[in-house]
Amino acid sequence: MAGGIEVGAVGKDFAGLAAVDNVTFDVEPEELFVIVGESGCGKSTLLRLIAGLEAPDRGEIRLHGELVANSSTMVPPEERGTGFVFQSYALWPHLSVRNNVAFPLEAGGMGRKAAARAVEPHLATVSLQDYADRKPEALSGGQRQRVALARCLAGGARTILMDEPLANLDPHLRATMERELLAFHRSSGATTIYITHDQREAMALADRMAVMRAGRFLQVGTPQAIYERPVSPEVAGFIGHGAVVPLRYADGIAELGGGRFPAEAAPGQPAGPARALLRPEGIEILPDATPGGLAGTVRSVFYRGGTWEAELQIADGVVLTISHGAPLHPGQPVSVRIRRAWILPE
Repeated sequence: MAGGIEVGAVGKDFAGLAAVDNVTFDVEPEELFVIVGESGCGKSTLLRLIAGLEAPDRGEIRLHGELVANSSTMVPPEERGTGFVFQSYALWPHLSVRNNVAFPLEAGGMGRKAAARAVEPHLATVSLQDYADRKPEALSGGQRQRVALARCLAGGARTILMDEPLANLDPHLRATMERELLAFHRSSGATTIYITHDQREAMALADRMAVMRAGRFLQVGTPQAIYERPVSPEVAGFIGHGAVVPLRYADGIAELGGGRFPAEAAPGQPAGPARALLRPEGIEILPDATPGGLAGTVRSVFYRGGTWEAELQIADGVVLTISHGAPLHPGQPVSVRIRRAWILPE
């Protein structure tokens, strides 16, 4: 896969415990692949293995079709054609924006004047031409992030690895930087791996994504596929909001609390007891006196800015998450219709 990334059964242990546990995946050329998981799940270690900052204990890694790491090979980081964007940005405080971006070129032997000229198109890519002579201390957090991205381009990186690059930014700036990161990725032509603990951020950015836990990938797919058709309760609970509930399933129909509703399942799903993921957008609150709904009582309510998100208890102690455009109140009786459900594979 020229230009892409191939990771085959890679593992890394610390103190006898697997931080990365035989992970296998491919990233297509120019793809933005996001790894999302809780702190300590192994995603940063995996990124360091790909960058060459750690050596794998088993498995192999190929970049741009070339073997860079296995049990007998360890290509140094500077020879892998990768750029690494850290959470801290790692800028030289005494250098201007232009000189920070030019640093990898000068370190590679290019003269200072030639390097200064060479970085101009990279500064233009991240819209920092007007800030070229400023020091990092005079920049906003988002502008510093763009300096780090331009430095990756100047270094000729074909693969860009991003380790929680937006974690230190204010929430309003993170939304802006998500758009800028997407624009940067598309203009750079690089293959990008991006890690985060924020599932909302992962779904916004990824062409494809992986959900990681305890050193392993639980599921790999498009954000829509993982959100709508998770393969396990662990993935369903980590990505998005919703409830995993026990019910009965047969031939595309689920039964819960005396109600019947359509349900999607993987091919070969047997009839009988099952667990289903019910997302808030698949549950409709019915007007009063509408027949055929599931009766329940609101337990708690959270205002989410334009909508009210609530926990609703129905029969047999089952609790659903619902969303509504009008205020809801604890203790309020409501009737709902389930319009969509996903049967979790066993």
